[in-house]
Amino acid sequence: MATEESPQVTRRATRSYSASNTGIESTKPPESYKPTINDLGFGQQPVRLEDLLSSFPGRRSQILELLRLLGPLNSPMFPILVYGGPSTGKTSVTLQVFRHLNRPFIYSSCITCYSPRILFESILNQLLFHRKDSGHSYSSVKRCERPSDFVNYLHEALENVITNLKGNSGKVSSKMSGRPDGTMVYLVFDNLERVRDWDKSSTILPFLFNLNDILKMPEVGLIFISNTSPDTYYLNIGYVEPIPLYFPDYTEDDLRHIFMANQTNSRLYASFLDVVLRPFCRVTRQVDELAAAFSSLFKKYSEPLSDKDVAPNEEMKRRLFSHIRPHIASALNETFQVRSQPLLKAETNQETKKTNSSRMPGVREDFDKIDFHMSTSAKYLLISAFLASRNPATLDASLFDSTGVSDSRKRKRKASEKSMDQKEMAEQELLMKGPGTFPLERLLAIFQCITSLAEDSLDEEESHELTVEGGSRGLMSDVLLQLSSLCNANFIIKGGSCPLEGSTRYRTAVSEDLALKVMSSTSIL
Repeated sequence: MATEESPQVTRRATRSYSASNTGIESTKPPESYKPTINDLGFGQQPVRLEDLLSSFPGRRSQILELLRLLGPLNSPMFPILVYGGPSTGKTSVTLQVFRHLNRPFIYSSCITCYSPRILFESILNQLLFHRKDSGHSYSSVKRCERPSDFVNYLHEALENVITNLKGNSGKVSSKMSGRPDGTMVYLVFDNLERVRDWDKSSTILPFLFNLNDILKMPEVGLIFISNTSPDTYYLNIGYVEPIPLYFPDYTEDDLRHIFMANQTNSRLYASFLDVVLRPFCRVTRQVDELAAAFSSLFKKYSEPLSDKDVAPNEEMKRRLFSHIRPHIASALNETFQVRSQPLLKAETNQETKKTNSSRMPGVREDFDKIDFHMSTSAKYLLISAFLASRNPATLDASLFDSTGVSDSRKRKRKASEKSMDQKEMAEQELLMKGPGTFPLERLLAIFQCITSLAEDSLDEEESHELTVEGGSRGLMSDVLLQLSSLCNANFIIKGGSCPLEGSTRYRTAVSEDLALKVMSSTSIL
């Protein structure tokens, strides 16, 4: 590709494809670089169809089907929805198909473009050859927030680009000049499922699907890439449904071909895959997760070898298998466990050990650690819900009085052996029944008692937030909001209305271990 006019900059490289054998080395463009019509192409020399098919094992049928749907040069097309699980090659295959065809396209990811305005402006910046840099104060070429404005700007920008493509067609060979072929412009929307989490997703999704009919430009093609199936996008609005193209999960043979690519010692790595590939495939088939796990395991596997280029025989394979076998189970647990807030855990490790010895000596150290962030008022509300769900309402009077402390004024009689047996049987029966339901009034009463108990140990600011000195207005504004959040997070389950009371009943879904963790992180203990 000639680069006399301006340096060609690679604009697109996906996470999974960057690690493949045809990966792209992204280069940072110079500050004075100005985009041109050539930047609407992929940015590298087109690849042959044979090389494209060999680069993606197990994706031959999907590549050929995508080429068929795109059609010949300058042919109109219906919208396409490329969908499948994460790390199945959807984005990489789509971009490499455009590299093979050398056609102009606009790529926008709904992860980096996390709002309608950013998505609209990203598309317009590429079509209008605008680069956000210090010379433009890192601003977009157009400020566009409404879909109606985006349609007007998009229609005008597409007309200029198509006119430019038609004027340059036939002048110089595209391979020599680096200019993309044809006059069709394709808009690629990646990670479309993220749009459902936007504030205006109910209007943005139908707008994107209906964009082809709104523009009424046969020179524009739409391609949507999603991790979810088309069923999640069915809307009661008339639009042309995109043609679905499914990318299934990789098979074990496909993964073997992927990881065997560009290995210096293929026989050694093949023996390594014979050991680790099958157990890991039972857990996940995502290429990025497997690549991260296999990288450290292969180093362990080849530790006993002094010569890394040796071809292992059967005796050496058995010795290497015995060496790596203890590490496979730990690697499975370590790689695929859910980690949350590792930095906070490291910073609060010393402080947690100190509070463990002073609060609850009988509780394990792990109980003082919760793996998620929760506000103080939500913690007290969750503890209140746990107590209301695990204890009958008849015990509330004995557990709490008006000040929120235990009633120790009444002298208890010595319990007989028969009454102790009856109490133990009642506790076992209550445990077998599971968490019970409770009304909102009972939850608020227990919450008030607990916050009254913690009032002395909290500082003035927290006490003002949690107590109900401001009356029912402060209670309703804070507690009910926290209750709604806990219900959305499935910590508290909202049930049906009681036919006798006519009020909604709730039930907690947390275990006793989690309740102890939350309780240990407050000032109750």
